[in-house]
Amino acid sequence: MSVVQEKLARARAAQKQIEHYSQEEIDALVAAAGWEIYKTESAEACARLAHEETGLGVYEDKLLKHQKKILGTLRDLQGVKSVGVLEEDPEKGLIKIIKPVGVVGALIPVTNPTSSVGGNGLAILKNRNAVIFAPHPKGKGCSGLAAQKLRDGIRKAGGPEDLVQWIEEPTVDLTQELMQVVDLVVATGGPGMVKAAYSSGTPAYGVGAGNAVVIVDETADREDAARKIALGKTFDNATSCSAENSLVIESSIYTAMVEELKKQGGYLCSAEEKARLQETMWPDGHTLNRAVVAQSAGKIASLAGFSVPETTRFIMVEAEKVESGELFAGEKLSVVMTLWKYSGFPQAIQYVKDITAFSGYGHSCGIHTTREDRIMELGLQAPVSRIMVRQAQSAANSGNYDNGMPFSLTLGCGTWGGNMTTENIAYWHFRNVTWVSKPIPPVLPDEEKIFGTHWATFGR
Repeated sequence: MSVVQEKLARARAAQKQIEHYSQEEIDALVAAAGWEIYKTESAEACARLAHEETGLGVYEDKLLKHQKKILGTLRDLQGVKSVGVLEEDPEKGLIKIIKPVGVVGALIPVTNPTSSVGGNGLAILKNRNAVIFAPHPKGKGCSGLAAQKLRDGIRKAGGPEDLVQWIEEPTVDLTQELMQVVDLVVATGGPGMVKAAYSSGTPAYGVGAGNAVVIVDETADREDAARKIALGKTFDNATSCSAENSLVIESSIYTAMVEELKKQGGYLCSAEEKARLQETMWPDGHTLNRAVVAQSAGKIASLAGFSVPETTRFIMVEAEKVESGELFAGEKLSVVMTLWKYSGFPQAIQYVKDITAFSGYGHSCGIHTTREDRIMELGLQAPVSRIMVRQAQSAANSGNYDNGMPFSLTLGCGTWGGNMTTENIAYWHFRNVTWVSKPIPPVLPDEEKIFGTHWATFGR
């Protein structure tokens, strides 16, 4: 029996033990698992190991993200019904009953190796499922530690620990095998692994690449916008797929907005420095150099052969046309941001369309404005799954205390991004629902209501 098959057998046995838990029992289990992975000593250990093991991001930000995303997930789960009757509609004679999906295979990215374990794991457990995690090889230790914390909580609550397992020595082959044998896959990671999830033959939730484009119009509070943009861009050195990658700024405020960004620690590259940066970031002309991913602005500049002030938090480059040679139009997974200048709001929307078509189709965009008509116009036209208004993009996309987005680190991009949903993957994605239908008095179609307008216009 392979490693995966052995874990699957244990997961199925554990899941059968809780399949008919009451709501009170499953809620107690989730609370216990949530506390063990959330509490300060666990969060600090997970964040410290994640920083040391992956070499990405900022320890303090990883600690904050770990606790915030897990607590936010628990908040979203609180009071949610996941056992028994979900909904009843006597008029239609329908009863909907919640059922588990079974065993879920969850692929964990190196960028969020512990918070993704907690966020996905708790939502999966809430629906009386088991989960087997497939960590990224460079984050296997910290992902395993986070998973162990969930197991510790389950044990303390008297539940079967094997509801949570992980592949200790992950490989591509083992991850692919896992995806083929579980009941559902949730894939958070690179496009290759997400595509493999969709090709596994198992139902799967995958995500697309991020490349957030943020519009700043002439009505924006420039100081507030700059502060939030800098926060979103620099948090954990831009490990988030939601980090601001491009700013599309109205021409009349462009210079003033750049100055505000400089006050927040932004450094604007010269044309020569931009060329050096491009050679460093894409040495082969198309593949992003891993050496710049989630590193500090100073280190990135040094790799590119120029220096920036010690106070620099992020690097800015200017661009004009979205074309194949303008690599800065794409996702950068670093504290490097591209600035674009627009005249007339239709051009701003066109930039959003063109840049996300270049990279990050369907993921997200944002806007800093006070005009409700522009928010709605962007909402109607932008081919994205989520639009953040006057918020720090990377914090807001995946759920924040000051917005209504579901807490999640797995963000669907719809058919634009090759995904099956535009939603933040949350607890309701990890359940089956049985529809019970009772007979009701016939509801007959009314031809006059259905065809009346057509008949009046074109005749019968």
